Amino acid sequence: MLKIQEINEIIKSIDRSSISEFTFQINGTTIAMKKNSDTADIEQQYQTAAHEQTSVKEGQEESVPGVSVKTEKVENIADSDYEILSPIVGTLYTSPSPDSDAYVSEGSEVKKDTVVCIIEAMKLFNEVEAEVTGEITEILAEDGGMVEYGQPLFRVKVK
Repeated sequence: MLKIQEINEIIKSIDRSSISEFTFQINGTTIAMKKNSDTADIEQQYQTAAHEQTSVKEGQEESVPGVSVKTEKVENIADSDYEILSPIVGTLYTSPSPDSDAYVSEGSEVKKDTVVCIIEAMKLFNEVEAEVTGEITEILAEDGGMVEYGQPLFRVKVK
């Protein structure tokens, strides 16, 4: 039988993923979850708008249909064209093992399929790829630290 904390972790992971339906069965108990697709569409529109934005002035309001965001912090990413975001909640690792070198460092050249880190979530290790060709200009997350869904991990100067 699953503990409440484990069920809450599953709910959070599913909520922050692109999965729209999830069914889990263990020892005769079934847990089924289904997300409202309208919420996922709004969230995807917000992420697209966030990627297109290069700098935000303090107090400026940005809006996407159904979502309104007011920024409180000035952020300048002039040296970068793209941010690699965390696809899930979990623990970030910058190398394949504690004894290995990091996948990338500031100044590293990356291609679309270059693995930049791994994120562990519920005992599963998920590779995160660069998704663009360019140069890593900044590492935004700490090795071994917790990351949230949508959290910027790396900044990349696209080439």
